[in-house]
Amino acid sequence: MSAGTIVLVGTAVFAVGCATGGTGLRDGGPARTDTVSKTAPTDTAPAAASGTGGPLKKVDPVALIMADPKVSSEVKRDLKPCTGKQYPVDVSYGKVTGGPVTDIVVNVLSCADALGRGSYVYRADDGKYENVFADEQPPVYAEIDRGDLVVTKQVYGKSDALAYPSGEDVITYRWNGEKFTEQDRVHSEYSNVVDGGAQPAPATSQKN
Repeated sequence: MSAGTIVLVGTAVFAVGCATGGTGLRDGGPARTDTVSKTAPTDTAPAAASGTGGPLKKVDPVALIMADPKVSSEVKRDLKPCTGKQYPVDVSYGKVTGGPVTDIVVNVLSCADALGRGSYVYRADDGKYENVFADEQPPVYAEIDRGDLVVTKQVYGKSDALAYPSGEDVITYRWNGEKFTEQDRVHSEYSNVVDGGAQPAPATSQKN
């Protein structure tokens, strides 16, 4: 078993809770499938992936993150309940790697401001989950859009307040059979309006 492969056993744990930010799943469903996990990472292991091609059982995203050797120790250390047993974790289910089993996209957020601390994609194969994508450069948020992985990153200047970034990068990745490769990048620059808010500038630059 490789360092990036996680063997999953046990029963499914449903992740439900209150919304914490981001846009969630776009592929064939509501804006967010699951939001904040209420399950402690030591309660149980995530459910095993089904190899039959049927729907993937929901898993405990916190346990998935905590058991993943590819997730940084800093993200694991800071992943704590915001209130009670509510963890700042968004999880989406959808097809993004072309496999027969549903993939899982997990976003780890901060409690204070709901900014993305890390985004991860897990691919199910033969009863195991493998981390096939990770971005731990905050703020970051990943989601599934029509079979592609779309990662949004806020861009800040030195004098920018947290609520008012200078711009935004939207990066589209596509699975090539072995890994994700960048297909498109759109950069939007924001201009400060009179009330101090940030609005998109008229022009954006796009890299194909």
